[in-house]
Amino acid sequence: MLIVLAKAHVGAGALEPARAAIADMVAASNAEEGCIAYAFTQDVLDPSVIHIVEKWQNDAALTAHFATPHMAAFGAAIAGLDFQVVEAIKFHTDEGLPVM
Repeated sequence: MLIVLAKAHVGAGALEPARAAIADMVAASNAEEGCIAYAFTQDVLDPSVIHIVEKWQNDAALTAHFATPHMAAFGAAIAGLDFQVVEAIKFHTDEGLPVM
């Protein structure tokens, strides 16, 4: 299994115009074969930071994700906005265990 943790910086006023594209991206990504979970979250201490958390079955599923039409549509939707992914790290892991 893969975990992808990404972080984006969003300028003032850029989140609202990106919100529909984010919703479409999350819905389409979660429907992909090999996607276990896909979510965007706004940092409660710094609203200009968006965290993107992804869980994929394997590298092939993640690679296929990057080639999807919704990935291209999301890139086009945020291209003119102050919305920049500044970090994305992929971790290989097992299925994990509950913390509690």
